[in-house]
Amino acid sequence: MVFSSTLFLLYFLPAFLVCYTLTPKKGKNYTILLFSLLFYAWGAPKFIFLLVGSTIIDFYIVQSLHRATVKKKKKLLLACSIIMNVGLLVYFKYANFFVENVNELLGFVGAEPFSWTAVLLPIGISFYTFQTLTYSIDVYRGIHKPLDKLTDYLLYIMSFPQMIAGPIVRFNSIADDIISREENYRTKVHGFVQFCLGLAKKVLIANVMAEQADLILNQPIAELNSSAVWIGMLAYTFQIYFDFSGYSDMAIGLGRMMGFTFPENFNSPYIAKNISEFWRRWHITLGSWMRDYLYIPLGGNRASKFRVYLNLWLVFLISGLWHGASWNFIIWGAFHGVFLILDRLFLVKWLDTLGTWPSRFITFLIVVIGWVFFRLESFNDATLAIKKMFSITELNTNLSTIPLFKTMLVIAIFFAVFSGFKKGKAAENYLYNGTFLRNKSTSIAFVFAATLSLLICVSILSGSNFNPFIYFRF
Repeated sequence: MVFSSTLFLLYFLPAFLVCYTLTPKKGKNYTILLFSLLFYAWGAPKFIFLLVGSTIIDFYIVQSLHRATVKKKKKLLLACSIIMNVGLLVYFKYANFFVENVNELLGFVGAEPFSWTAVLLPIGISFYTFQTLTYSIDVYRGIHKPLDKLTDYLLYIMSFPQMIAGPIVRFNSIADDIISREENYRTKVHGFVQFCLGLAKKVLIANVMAEQADLILNQPIAELNSSAVWIGMLAYTFQIYFDFSGYSDMAIGLGRMMGFTFPENFNSPYIAKNISEFWRRWHITLGSWMRDYLYIPLGGNRASKFRVYLNLWLVFLISGLWHGASWNFIIWGAFHGVFLILDRLFLVKWLDTLGTWPSRFITFLIVVIGWVFFRLESFNDATLAIKKMFSITELNTNLSTIPLFKTMLVIAIFFAVFSGFKKGKAAENYLYNGTFLRNKSTSIAFVFAATLSLLICVSILSGSNFNPFIYFRF
C-alpha cells in the first residue's frame, strides 16, 4: 500500500484519522501502532512477523545495553544489535546479488554454479535498518535513554508514515514526542496541506514524468537517438525528485497531523551550485545519517587529506550500494564520491568563478549523467546512453511525447528552480514553515486549495493503473 493509492486515500487514511481522533490521549500510540502493523502487513504479510520479532529482540538488547555498567559489555551488546540488524539487511537485500556474481565467476572459470532460491526483499528494509541502528547507537553514546515500553519502540520503528520510504527519523529527535506530544488545530492543518502538496507532486508531476521516461528508456538504448535519451533522462530526473520529495512531504504531513515533527528531506536540490551542495539538499536525512554514523566514525575531516578523500568515496560507495544490489548503483555512488573529492580539490572554486547560474547548470548536468546509472540496469546500456547524449549527429527534435508531458516538464523545471530566487525561497518557507497559519483567511484558502488538489489527485488515480514509486523498493 502506498500513500498515492485510492486504497490508502479513500479507506485506510479516513479510517485511521477517525479512530485516532476518537482514541483517548493515552491510547493514541496504540492506535498508530495497530494501523502501522496493518499497513505493513497489507503489502508484505510474509515479513511482518520477522520484522516485529527482530524489533522485539533488539528492544531488549538495547535495554540491557543501557543497564550495563561495564564498557566491554556495552560494546558487545551494541555489536549484537548492529550485527542482527545489518545482517537482516545484507541477507535480504544482497544475498541474490552476491550469489549471482559468484555464479558468473564460476561460469567464467568453467565451474558449476550454485543452486539458489531467490530471496524476496521486505518492503522498507533499508529504512528499517537505519532507524534500528540509530536507536542502539544513540543509546550507546548516551545521547538519549531508551524507551521504557516495547510498544513505543515498535511505534518508532514501524509507524506507517515513514517506515516504507523515510525520511530517516533519528531516535533522539523524536523520542520525547513518542512519550508526549502536542496536537492542535495548527499542526493538523499544516500537516494536511503538506500531505496534499506531496500528493500533488507525486500524481500530477512525477507520474507524468514517469510515463514519458518509461516510454523511452524501456526501449533498447541502441535504437534511441540523442534527443530521445535526453528527453527520457530529463523526464526521469524530475520523476525521481517529485516522486521522492512528494512522498517525503506526505510522510511529514501525516506526522504533523499526529503531533510528530519529522525532518525535512529535500531543499531544492536541482539549484545546487556543486555536488557537495547537492547532497546537502538531496535526501537530507540519508546524507546526515551517513555523515554522523559512518563518515565521522571513519575519521571524518580529522584524518589526513588522503584518508578524508578515501572516507568520502567509501561513504558514497556504500550509499550507492544501500540504494540497491546492483553494480550500477555502486557506480552511481562512486560517481558522486569522485565529484565530492573533486569539489574539495578544485571544482567548487572553479564553479564559483563561473557565477551562480552557470555553476547550477553544470551541477545539474553532472546529476543527470549520474541518474543514467541509477535508472538503467545494465552498465553497457548506461555507458551507451551517455555516449548518445553527447552525440550531436544523432540529435532529432521531431520526437512525439505523451500528452501533458511538455506542460508538466515546464512546471517541473519552474518549481525545481523557483526557490533559487528570493521570492521563491520566501514562498517555500511560507508554506513549509507554516507561516500561512498566522492568518485565518490565508489558512482557509490553503485548506481549500489542498482539498481541491486532493480531489483532483483521487479522481486521476481512480481512472489510471499507472502509479509507480521508485523508492518503494529500497
